[in-house]
Amino acid sequence: MASAASAMILLASILLKCLMVASAGNLQQEFDITWGDGRAQIVNNGDLLTLSLDKASGSGFQSKNEYLFGKIDMQLKLVPGNSAGTVTAYYLSSKGSTWDEIDFEFLGNLSGDPYILHTNVFSQGKGNREQQFYLWFDPTADFHTYSILWNPQRIIFSVDGTPIREFKNAESSGVPFPKSQPMRIYSSLWNADDWATRGGLVKTDWSQAPFTASYRNFNADACVWSSGSSSCGSSAATSDGNSWLTQELDTTSQERLKWVQQNYMIYNYCSDSKRFPQGLPPECNLS
Repeated sequence: MASAASAMILLASILLKCLMVASAGNLQQEFDITWGDGRAQIVNNGDLLTLSLDKASGSGFQSKNEYLFGKIDMQLKLVPGNSAGTVTAYYLSSKGSTWDEIDFEFLGNLSGDPYILHTNVFSQGKGNREQQFYLWFDPTADFHTYSILWNPQRIIFSVDGTPIREFKNAESSGVPFPKSQPMRIYSSLWNADDWATRGGLVKTDWSQAPFTASYRNFNADACVWSSGSSSCGSSAATSDGNSWLTQELDTTSQERLKWVQQNYMIYNYCSDSKRFPQGLPPECNLS
């Protein structure tokens, strides 16, 4: 009987993990191309997705699933060469006027100048929480993994497993936190030369078009939201497959976060006292 019970427990664990791993890999099964009139393509049997931009249009895609919490990974290779004026956006977002959103945006630059990685968090329709970074590698030379960990306590942005930003739940200080609105994954490649590069001073060089960004190795360990309920159920936080639901930065990760922020952060809204003359936003005071 004991062995039978053990087998049942193992089977239940495996089934729960199958629910939790919303997706792994095949981009054809996980995403819909939403705009671009043929400029976005899924190729190699669903292993590779490309977005392109020319003077007529950019392109974009979105996930078939909605998620309410998860750890979401995607490998991106950004537009090479002179990418000034272009923006590659990769983000989670809900709908409506009081939407939630978790943003990666990659701001293109002149050849030889670094990309800027722009991050933001919106809750209840309010953003203005920008942090910007240079990267410690060339994001156009190869694929790199960009991850969002989103659980009820915190949002952690990571690059190749190194945390670059943590946004903690500060509801106790009156700051709304994204926790009740399911979000889809969106990505787009578009022209933003009115602001993207040096505040709009550097324009897109259309002689370099088409510009192309590539995506692969998508993985979502996540709670899929469907028909008003979550695939995780109410006991998700206690299951072995859902450690991300309570995950926080350990000492090593905190040191790596500090290293990135000391060496590669180029803008932090929490340090911009001129922008907030009445005082910095309350979440900035969290340790």
